[in-house]
Amino acid sequence: MGKQYISGVIKSQNEIQTDIFDLVLEVGDMAKASVPGQFVSVYMKDGSKILPRPISICGINKEEGTLRLVYRIAGGGTRELSKYEEGTKVRVLGPLGNGFTVKNKKAILIGGGIGIPPMLELAKELNQEKTMVLGYRDENLFLKDEFDRYGDVVISTEDGSVGTKGNVIDAIKEAGVTGDVIYACGPMPMLRGIKAYAAEMGIEAQISLEERMACGIGACLGCVCKSKEKDAHSHVNNKRVCKDGPVFDAQEVDI
Repeated sequence: MGKQYISGVIKSQNEIQTDIFDLVLEVGDMAKASVPGQFVSVYMKDGSKILPRPISICGINKEEGTLRLVYRIAGGGTRELSKYEEGTKVRVLGPLGNGFTVKNKKAILIGGGIGIPPMLELAKELNQEKTMVLGYRDENLFLKDEFDRYGDVVISTEDGSVGTKGNVIDAIKEAGVTGDVIYACGPMPMLRGIKAYAAEMGIEAQISLEERMACGIGACLGCVCKSKEKDAHSHVNNKRVCKDGPVFDAQEVDI
């Protein structure tokens, strides 16, 4: 089953930290087709906001037909979305993009900032040995208690208030975290560091790129990243984050 364009219904929405919202959407069969690492495009009711807002999937409940989206207010569209109440109908296109490819290897899951929520469903579904490394700005550790259910959690904070002072690579080194495959989502500087670290250690890394997107289906070329291989669509060394990603092998993309 591929992507669908449906009218979803907001089941619940809560602000879990300043400007970070936890939204559960009833989407029916779309949930059954979703995998960790994918995203959905959510359309606003305000007619002036024509383009949808791409939001990573944080949780999947196939039985109840719901998707959980944890997002940060980044502009007018997400601010409008944050005001929608339980029972509100919203247009949703999804699931979009390619998710993580699960390998039967000891895993390191890395999330930074608003790249933390997409790692939660992967943590839940991965049965092999794993360590979660989460990078926050400060002591507001949103979702951390949920990650604790699925294995060991290592924390870094920019201000040093909790865990390792510094970034996720600092935390990995300080805690002696080891693994044979890395799955990661977060800001570009973090992903660059993870790509370099994985190459240095000789281990595979799958990274989820977060780019501004327009169409979400690969048509507009508004979210391209540089790649080693030529894109079959544009015939240049680009990959479309929405269509070819958002998850890539770290060595395939030039970041």
